[in-house]
Parts: sequence; C-alpha cells; structure tokens
Amino acid sequence: MGKRKRGRDIHGIVILDKAIGISSNRALQEVKRLYNANKAGHTGSLDPLATGVLPLCLGEATKVSQFLLDSDKKYRTRLKLGVRTDSGDSEGTVIASCADFHVTRKQVEQALKQFLGEIEQIPPMHSALKVNGVPLYKMARKGETIEREARQITVYSIELTDFDEDELELEIACSKGTYIRTIADDLGQALGCGAHIIALRRTQAGAFTEDDCVTAAFLKEEAEGFAVIDSHLIPMDRAIADLPKVVLPSITADFVKNGQAVLVRHLPEDGLVRLYEEEQFIGIGCIDDDGKVAPRRLIVTQ
Repeated sequence: MGKRKRGRDIHGIVILDKAIGISSNRALQEVKRLYNANKAGHTGSLDPLATGVLPLCLGEATKVSQFLLDSDKKYRTRLKLGVRTDSGDSEGTVIASCADFHVTRKQVEQALKQFLGEIEQIPPMHSALKVNGVPLYKMARKGETIEREARQITVYSIELTDFDEDELELEIACSKGTYIRTIADDLGQALGCGAHIIALRRTQAGAFTEDDCVTAAFLKEEAEGFAVIDSHLIPMDRAIADLPKVVLPSITADFVKNGQAVLVRHLPEDGLVRLYEEEQFIGIGCIDDDGKVAPRRLIVTQ
C-alpha cells in the first residue's frame, strides 16, 4: 500500500509577515499546521532578529520556490554605531566598542558609496550557509572560525533614511545572497567606530511586498475554518510573473503534460516561460534549440 498523505492538498503562497524572535523554519511549520497542508517550504531564511516578508509555498507552489530564493530583496535596517559584535547584530557578543567617536551624516553617506553596485562580500560565520553540510552558525556557536570565499553580490541602492548621532537607518535593495549584517559590520569598520544591526525588516522579496503580508496571529484568529485563510493564498504563478506567458489550447497542453515539446506561435526566442492551459497555470516551460516549448516543471493540482 502507498503511504497515506497527511494534510490537505492545498496549493499557493502565503506571504507571511514573520515575527521577531522565531526562526523561518518555525514560522513555516506553524503556517503549515494552520493550513493543514501536506507539503510546505520557505524561500530563504530570515534571521530570528528579522521581521517582514517571508513567502511560504504550500503544495505544488514549492515548485516555484527556487525563483523566490533567487529573487532580489529589499530591507530596512537600523544600526547602532560604536559597538561591534561577532555576529554583526544585537544577538552576538560584543568584540569591540568605541565610546568616544563623532560621525557625521555626510561621512556615512560617503562611506555608503563603496557598497553600491557589484561588490565582493564574505559571508558571516553566523549564517545558515553550509560548508561540508554543516551550517556556519553551528560552527560559530562552538567558537570555530573557518575561511569563507568571497561571493559577488549586487547592491542596487543603499539609502540613509535616518541618522541620529549613534544610530542610523538604511534602506537597501540587493540581489540574492546579500548579508545585511556584513554590510553593517563593514560600514562600522569604514567609519572607524564599529556598528551592528539592532533591527532588520525585509520589505520585499521578488514580486511580493509588505502589502501582501499576513501575520501568523491573523491566521490563527481565522483558522477555525479554512475558507478565510485560504482566501489569503496567492496564486503560485505570481512568483514568476516576470517570465513570458504562453497560453496553450487544451489539446496542445496535453502533449506538454505528457512530456513533449510543442511548436507554438509567437514564442520568445529562448529562456523560461509560464505555461497555461487556456487560463489555468500548468507550470514552467523552456524554449529548446528547435524553437519549441518544452516542459521544465509541471504543476499537478488534481
């Protein structure tokens, strides 16, 4: 006998406003339980210190999670000057402090210029990045430090939105894999006084913003019946709205669903596309060397 599924076949994306003090995995498990979903996954971790936009994929929506993982992000963060910690945030141990310093707004704005554009960044030890299968933060908790290779990231914009002697606020738009705590630590070093994050909020992940968010508290209040919380599920194809849309008639869609490439008029020259059977999203396709559209990742919701 086949293994019996536990939970509902529910498909879509919950844009959670993650609360402070909990891990992304704990937030995922809570939402999965509230929806009684048989499958769920998140799209890149937010630190316990951080709040904000955390897309959670339920059911077949997990098949688009990689696109959200790879998407650009936006953050709002508050930094404390004069104190450096081993983790780059307020949860870490103080490793240096500077009581007598004077930094001006102009100096901060000048220092921020070095972070714009394509830059090299060394991932922090206090991160979920794995080396030989072990997350760096687990090594850091044991007092271990290992060499990490610098990775190229892109900071599209970094704006000083508030400044008050020993605290400042930044709004940052960046590529995937950017560590805001590393920017904070590097900025503190550049200013000569040290700095660390005291508040961090993700305001956008890919196509999703704070306006799309719901809180776990709201979902709990409405969880007696599934009708209300299900209405807050976002269709999974919104996560890949930047891909070209290809609409297939049902007879052609059947060939695609059976794994065959098909020739369709007005296809893009190359790349990935969103596939629809009439108006029903059926998955992700790619344009092959023959100019046909072939299935890449199909959605099964029946």
